[in-house]
Amino acid sequence: MNLDHIYESCNLCPRSCRINRHVSTGFCGCGDTIKAARAALHHWEEPCISGSRGSGTVFFSGCTLGCCFCQNYAISQENFGKEITSKELALIFLRLQEEGAHNINLVTATQYLPSVLKALDLIKSKLSIPVVYNCGGYESEDIIKELAPYIDIWLPDLKYFSSKLSLRYSKASDYFDAAGEAIKQMIRQTGAPQFDSDGVLMKKGVIIRHMVLPGAYKDSIRLLHWMKDELPVGMYYISLLSQYTPFYRSESFPEINRRITSYEYGKVVDEAIRLGLDQGFMQEKSSAKEEYTPPFNLEGIF
Repeated sequence: MNLDHIYESCNLCPRSCRINRHVSTGFCGCGDTIKAARAALHHWEEPCISGSRGSGTVFFSGCTLGCCFCQNYAISQENFGKEITSKELALIFLRLQEEGAHNINLVTATQYLPSVLKALDLIKSKLSIPVVYNCGGYESEDIIKELAPYIDIWLPDLKYFSSKLSLRYSKASDYFDAAGEAIKQMIRQTGAPQFDSDGVLMKKGVIIRHMVLPGAYKDSIRLLHWMKDELPVGMYYISLLSQYTPFYRSESFPEINRRITSYEYGKVVDEAIRLGLDQGFMQEKSSAKEEYTPPFNLEGIF
């Protein structure tokens, strides 16, 4: 698939900046050349993604969101990384497969999709492991449809129900509207989750991630009710995260400049169970540690 023309008037994400990225940058801060900060085996995803050998994870620079608490802010907001070509990215994918990766994990790749898809096209006959799309959930439904031939596993965040919260913390008042429709489309494309013969590694499906924020557990509960009411039963997994740690510009937002309490996380987990949303994963409260953020040191980037 060739989406190169989109760079000329970019609408890869719901912001639809319509910037000519051959000559300028949009909200994401990215031009028309892939930039990445790390490509290595990663062991901190959900168990069915990381498995025993790790997920072959590529962390792309830039982001279509502006989350004030981003744990990966060095690459998402400060745009650290190294420019590479589609051919070089394709070779990185093959190297990760040779190293034993259970899958190829694309982290915040939306802003580079034309170039990333070109890389996948170059090696589609040689790649024998699933491709994971690991994103913030702020996606265009039309772009998700275009990705159907390429993506096996969707790993989107579903961050907020409230537009006030999404505007304040991520500069996207339309976050829920966009993410909700995108996730519905992801589920339509994959169908029910599929696993390997041992029932351990996911081969196809959707895992919806939600990280509970300080002072916002009621918003989390609203999201759970939306999932229960709007998404088909048994067609997705849910991953409730307790790992929120104040990062980046959190100090400018006093209400979230702390870790979540056991009470806050417990209320969300209890409601998920009460609603029958128990197909998935939850974290131990002790998961709120900076060590879960990998070093962005250009490891694995040619």
